[in-house]
Amino acid sequence: MNTDPKASLRQAIRLPHATAMVVGTIIGASIFVLPSEITRQVPSISGVLLVWLICGVLTLIGALVCAELASTFTQAGGVYVYLKEAYAPPVGFLWGWAMFWTMHSGIIAVVGVVFARYTSYFVPMGDAAIKAVAISVILILSAINYTGVRQGSTLQAVFTLGKLIAILVIIVLGFALGSRLPEHFVTSASASDGVTASRFATALVAGLFAFGGWHMVTYNSEETVNPQRTIPRALVIGTVIVTVSYIAMNTVYMYVLPLDAVASSTRVAADAADALIGFGGGALISAVVMFSTFGALSGIILSGPRVYFSMARDGLLFRWVGDIHPKYRTPHRAIVVQAVWSSILVGTGTFQVLFTRVVYTEWIFFALMTIGLLLLRRRKDLQRGYEMWGYPVLPAIFVVSSLAIVADQIVTNPGESVFGLSLVLAGLPVYYLWVRKGYKKKSTP
Repeated sequence: MNTDPKASLRQAIRLPHATAMVVGTIIGASIFVLPSEITRQVPSISGVLLVWLICGVLTLIGALVCAELASTFTQAGGVYVYLKEAYAPPVGFLWGWAMFWTMHSGIIAVVGVVFARYTSYFVPMGDAAIKAVAISVILILSAINYTGVRQGSTLQAVFTLGKLIAILVIIVLGFALGSRLPEHFVTSASASDGVTASRFATALVAGLFAFGGWHMVTYNSEETVNPQRTIPRALVIGTVIVTVSYIAMNTVYMYVLPLDAVASSTRVAADAADALIGFGGGALISAVVMFSTFGALSGIILSGPRVYFSMARDGLLFRWVGDIHPKYRTPHRAIVVQAVWSSILVGTGTFQVLFTRVVYTEWIFFALMTIGLLLLRRRKDLQRGYEMWGYPVLPAIFVVSSLAIVADQIVTNPGESVFGLSLVLAGLPVYYLWVRKGYKKKSTP
């Protein structure tokens, strides 16, 4: 065990690895499923593409905010550190609290189950077996990341490159083979009905969910070589790659399938493949989704423990969670704790309730983080390696958009929203009890 406060994490993440983390963490299974939900809400070709473009632009603005903050604060922990520095430790603690119990662990469980369900396309299995496969892949990837950040980030880079090649092949074959179809870009019969602001907002929320995870690369700042330059560049490059990929994929879907078919599909990518190559297309896409979700899960598992490690180092978690492995120089205990809790969520099925009710609260923190950037700009003692373009207009747009997303979720699902927000705020009494009992120690630089 290494409890030396001066022990450090190993710096092994360079620009290709960091960019792969951004791209690979964002692109999971959503782009193969969510286009149907967005098309149902916005039944027009131009409207669908506009939704994806706006989501990409908003994600890019958020990435620029994170880029400046990452160039200012290079400690592990990302958003947790930014909130703590801009406001006070309780705000950062709430982010870590929500991450561990629901948001981050929940998405690990969700992606693990999605991987297992697509595996069952090839090996039929019941619910118990699906849970067993999901838990197994979580534990395997956690073990790989336990043995070193170089192994974890390299695995992430390999799978990200693979999924980008697969997406490129789908796009090229979609237009090449799709040219044989008699009709293209067939509009929806309901397109003339118009799109309400509420439905457009719902579509945006779905699209932004597909862009989720863009901020996670900031958690690994201490393990990144020259983080002041590497992370900002990775955030911008990665977000642009994902946005182009998503718009191109949706264009292929609508090129191959009538818009009504896209809207009604429960597996739009597989249906598009079936239309192009006939029977067997679904199997091909299922394999691609398995590959994609495995890569996304690797990045998500890699990033999360760095937040819990940073919190423990600040005295906001048990000190042993901040232990660094003497050989691998990874936050190994934080990795184990995350793996165990995520597996419990899969095994009990509780992630379905917790994650769906709490995930929207992430945007409250994103708004706070961006407002925090405005506050931190006033501090003269901070040195920034990068200053975001479009300040302060773009941060203001992002804050308004983030709060609009939160308001839309509260209006649409008031009961679930109050429940989710209550789960997050439950961390406040825990924090003050923790401090009162004297567990919090002065943070170690």
